[in-house]
Parts: sequence; C-alpha cells; structure tokens
Amino acid sequence: MADSPIRSDDASQVLEALTRCLEDLTPELRKAATHVLENSSLISVSSIREMAQRADVSPNTLVRMARAVGFERYEDFRRPFRDKVINGDDPFPERASWLKSLSKGGKLSELYTGMATASINNIERLFSETNARAIKGAADDIVKAQMTYVLGVGIFNAMAMNFTHLAGIALGSVIAIPRDGLSPIEGIARAEKRDVLLAMAFRPYRRDVVQAVALAVSRGVKVIGISDSPAAPIMARASHRFVVPTDPSQFFPSTVALASLLETIIAFVVAGSGPEAVTRMEELQERDDDLGINWNED
Repeated sequence: MADSPIRSDDASQVLEALTRCLEDLTPELRKAATHVLENSSLISVSSIREMAQRADVSPNTLVRMARAVGFERYEDFRRPFRDKVINGDDPFPERASWLKSLSKGGKLSELYTGMATASINNIERLFSETNARAIKGAADDIVKAQMTYVLGVGIFNAMAMNFTHLAGIALGSVIAIPRDGLSPIEGIARAEKRDVLLAMAFRPYRRDVVQAVALAVSRGVKVIGISDSPAAPIMARASHRFVVPTDPSQFFPSTVALASLLETIIAFVVAGSGPEAVTRMEELQERDDDLGINWNED
C-alpha cells in the first residue's frame, strides 16, 4: 500500500506513489512496476494482457502491483491515464510536416532530421512530465542548504562542474563531486543533514554513485535525483525526482534535455537567491572586465 494518500484521478501522483514504493516490492512486482514506470505512455492504450506480455510478467502481477499503491483493480490504476488521453492532455505538438521537410536531400539530411527530432522530443517530454512547482522545490532546497554537492561521473561530471560554476556564482556553497581523484562516496563523506546532494545517474548505473546516494540518505541529506528512469536505484529515496529523456537518434544517449533541466534549476536558484545573487554576478562581471578577461572592441 502506498505510504501516503494519492489522488486516484491524477496520473502523475499514481506514478509518484509507484516510484516511492519500488524498493519495498518483491522482485516480480518490481519488474512489473519498472516496466510500467518506464512505459507509462502505453498504460492508456494497452490492455492488462498486453502490458503484462511486454513486461514479461503475468496479468495477476500487474493487479498486485496496482494494489500496492492503493487500487483494488488494475483497471482502477489505469483509469487516470485513460482520462488524461480522453481529455486531450497530449503535450506533444504536431511537427511531422516540418520534420519531414528537413529530411529531403540525402542521408546527411536524414541524420540532421533524426537529431532534430530526438532533441525536440526529449525536451518536450522533459518539460511536459515535470512542472515549475517541482523545480522550485528542488531549487529552494539548494538555496537553503548549508552545502550543495553535485554528483556526476563520466560525461556527467562535466555537466556537474558547469552547474557548480553557475549556481556557485549565485550561492557560493556548491561543490562538484567527484574531484581531486576522490571517489563519489569519499566526496560525500562530510555531508551533513543541512546539505543537499544533486545526483545524476544514467544507464548503466554506476555502483559508486548508488552507494554515495545511499550514504547521503542515511545521513539525512536531501537528495535531488536525476535519471533516465523513475525506477533507477537512486530515485526511490530521493526528495526530488526528475526523469530526463535521453533517447538517441544514433549511437549515444542525448544530453540535450539534461542540460535544459540543469539550466532551469539554476535559473530558479538565482531567482530564489534574492538581490544578493545578482550583486555577486555583477561584481564578477566587473572583475573580469577589470582583469581584461572579456574581449571588448572599444
């Protein structure tokens, strides 16, 4: 059973409840729930048998999954998703004609179209599946935190560094990890209850990132989880969760939507930091001008 009341007519709250209880489910129920979370757009258009077949579980497993979040039947669980479609709440505008026109001119034009399509779809999905209130909640916790740790490994470490640089101008109390040759868990070792950890984890999930998040949670640190799946191992115990589409058009995951999310969080952090943040930014600009760092043609 879900650990807090949910609105049975709100699809997003149903998915939120399913994410929260993921760790407490049996392996078979977790398998079903993970498939449902990662393919929520299919719930409204697929029968219970079709969803069960795709998830490689029995229909009864989906019924038990629905009961785990407070629904008597799977059809009750499915209803808010069907109502969302019936009410016309489709977040994706029609761009088929424009995208089709881009593909004229050979294989490279088709590649260009594929990249444009993937980037636009990922950003649309990101902003349609979250909202300003959710981003403000995360940003407010960053502003109030004694220290904010930003965790990203591999290519995501560069994005963590960029976030730290920009948010740090406004706050000064932001640090990217891992750094200085330390592991993620060593980077978070000094975190305290008044701190925040913004953690990014994308498939294949790194064990050291999952362990660092677990340590942070055990110390009462608020976690902002960012991943490509609501079923990612860092998400269940996160205070704030953001699912970022990374669908590729070619051989690598897209980071376009992730960059958009991080930029939006930074904008909310600056907005919530008050006039002091603006003053710090202006002082930094003046310092760079005085040092001749910025190019001026006059």
